[in-house]
Amino acid sequence: MAVLAALGLLLVGTGCSAGGSGTRDEGPARAGAVASASPSAAPSPAPKNVDAVRLVKDDPKVSLAVKRDLKPCVEDEYPVDVSYGNLTGASSSDVVVNVLTCGDAVGIGSYVYRPDGKTYENVFADEQPPVYAEIDRGDLVVSKQLYGENSPEAEPTGEDVITYRWTSDRFKERGRVRNNYSSAVGGHSAGPSPS
Repeated sequence: MAVLAALGLLLVGTGCSAGGSGTRDEGPARAGAVASASPSAAPSPAPKNVDAVRLVKDDPKVSLAVKRDLKPCVEDEYPVDVSYGNLTGASSSDVVVNVLTCGDAVGIGSYVYRPDGKTYENVFADEQPPVYAEIDRGDLVVSKQLYGENSPEAEPTGEDVITYRWTSDRFKERGRVRNNYSSAVGGHSAGPSPS
């Protein structure tokens, strides 16, 4: 009986960490600062909101097809996602703009604008849909969903995730990961919905 009681106390003492089924197996959270992977050691000042629609429409590097498709979905709501962060080591925040379609939010163009005085310079563009760009710890991460020969847009078969880092005044590819989604679940792709 004493052995069973000791075993019970041991199991209670270990809690949820046994078997990896608990809420936290990796130990306590760190209270210290986490090192940044951004190109600049100094943090960027608070970002100034920019008119992303005007930025894209006035940009001669943006294709006429994207400009033509960049229309409000509802009243004056445009299908653009905008992120601010330090990608290029500039004195103020860079701007990442994703232009989407209204109906299914498929990315038709992703752009990075670097501040240059009072203006912004286009330093990255990808207009091969579906595409979506994000800032991740100082890197530019571009996701491109993949489709089989007759796959509908709602059912991608995989995704390429490409990581870029700002080096010598331009973005250079650092790595590429391909994720293939399973089609075994209910006959449909198990991947995330298109973004």
